[in-house]
Amino acid sequence: MEYLAAIEKSLFLLGCAYLSWKIIRYIWGLAKIKKEPVKVLVSGAAGQIGYALVPLIGRGAMLGPDQPVIIHLLDIEPAVLSLKAVTMELTDAAFPLVKGIVSTTKAAEACKGVKIAIMVGGFPRKEGMERKDVMSRNVSIYKGHASALKRFAAPGCKVLVVANPANTNALILKQFAPSIPEKNISCLTRLDHNRALGQISERLKVHVGDVKNVIIWGNHSSTQYPDANHATVNTGKGWKPVREVVPDDQWLSTEFITTVQQRGAEILKARKLSSALSAASAACDHIHDWVLGTPKGTWVSMGVCSDGSYGIPPGLIYSFPVTCKKGEWSIVQGLEIDAFSKAKMEASAKELIEERELADSCLN
Repeated sequence: MEYLAAIEKSLFLLGCAYLSWKIIRYIWGLAKIKKEPVKVLVSGAAGQIGYALVPLIGRGAMLGPDQPVIIHLLDIEPAVLSLKAVTMELTDAAFPLVKGIVSTTKAAEACKGVKIAIMVGGFPRKEGMERKDVMSRNVSIYKGHASALKRFAAPGCKVLVVANPANTNALILKQFAPSIPEKNISCLTRLDHNRALGQISERLKVHVGDVKNVIIWGNHSSTQYPDANHATVNTGKGWKPVREVVPDDQWLSTEFITTVQQRGAEILKARKLSSALSAASAACDHIHDWVLGTPKGTWVSMGVCSDGSYGIPPGLIYSFPVTCKKGEWSIVQGLEIDAFSKAKMEASAKELIEERELADSCLN
């Protein structure tokens, strides 16, 4: 009897093992179901930022290591040879995630079916140009982009504007592409956010990953307000407010702010070229967190359409602290704003209103 019982027990265990193996194989099969490629547009793809951004997308840094992509590259006719070179290099890199490349100078072709559009192309200010001349060129460019996106992009397309003046370019795009939900149009202030994290980490001699929740308020310009009042740092004994840890509290209200505000100009002066590597990386971070979500307890800075939060006029594309979940962003609410911060935030909003008025005058 004991012998038979032992056999029955062995058969039972064998059956359980077989069933477990079948379940594991089923789950593994589900995990291996291939995702459909996401079409990602990069305008201004032949420029420096585009050149630095495309390989990051191809490696999966933007949408994850298991998300295939079809990369759409757009630039203007005078840059067609450079665009061809970028296309050749992207092919030569043989990224497994890149399932196709569309390289074109036609906006309609570039925008067809895209789920994510990263608008890097724009008209930079040149020596001797008036501010209105630059604005007029960019209004024309982004009015055209808006037309192509609203007609040819996939439903629910997410748009990130990188080209300066980024906030107002995004505003123009929002105005002329009303079929794209305003929550799907944003501009890049993550570069400034990352710069702020870097400055604090250097000051405290900690890894940048141990600093979080700085804020960039306002315009991606010299009026932006880098705010460390709510930032925290991991000291090894838990997270503490940055203002409690930085030895020179005055630094956070003076040099820290101006350094972040003027970092782009400093790089331009040293390099004789504008920021490209860091801008591309920040664009990648922006889309990554927007699509895949921000870590719990962490917010990031995004230029988004104001809903009136913190007294900022509704409708402006303004940088706020946001959290992201399931492809949607939400402005962080209930933060205490002191008088110093309020004044800085209002000054940047005032500049954006002036930019909007200038853009309107170009349209009229």
